Amino acid sequence: MPHYDRHFDKELQTLKEDVLRLGGIVEEQVSNAIAALMNHNVELANQTIARDHLVNKTEVEIDEMCIDLLARRQPMGADLRFVTTAIKIVDNLERMGDMAVNISERVLELATEPRLKAYLDIPRMGEYCTSMLKNALDAFVTSNTTLAQQVRAEDDQVDALTHQIFRELLSYMMEDPHTITRATRIMFIAKYIERIADHSTNIAEMVIYMVEGRIVRHTEPDMPPAK
Repeated sequence: MPHYDRHFDKELQTLKEDVLRLGGIVEEQVSNAIAALMNHNVELANQTIARDHLVNKTEVEIDEMCIDLLARRQPMGADLRFVTTAIKIVDNLERMGDMAVNISERVLELATEPRLKAYLDIPRMGEYCTSMLKNALDAFVTSNTTLAQQVRAEDDQVDALTHQIFRELLSYMMEDPHTITRATRIMFIAKYIERIADHSTNIAEMVIYMVEGRIVRHTEPDMPPAK
């Protein structure tokens, strides 16, 4: 049953805007971490690490806002799904911020060593990852479940690239044991990027729950019919 409280509507809108604000910060963190890797940019890696406190601070503020709304307004139906979804989304965003920090820390370690050829399919993974995060947040803003399903489907592409990178890096290590340390760090980076994609997928699944009341975890994405 819909509510008719304009003040509550405004509070919900503020909550949505704050989730998007955190999403924007995390998008920038992830993009900067990947750019630092590709460009050997130690300064950008350090900036990304230093800025993580802003992600954590904003997540706590939004959590407190959600708890306050639940306690004071006792929302029901779609409003309840929206507030509880917001709590889960900001948790996933904070974890993405942690992954950006982890990537940046590996960048600092790799900066002291010779580059291990090209970074294989890492750039493609990064493109998928940033696109999935943007689309997941857009799906949240617009309540677009079709876009959310697209994000879910793209996760398979990231998983496939991760496996391919691991196989190639294992070949490097077997051919030349001197590459083991560098290759292992790149493996970690690939795994961090894969985890960011997983968190984007989580957000997309929460959007579907928020809009349709359907729990789609552990199910295949519903894809639109072929044209």
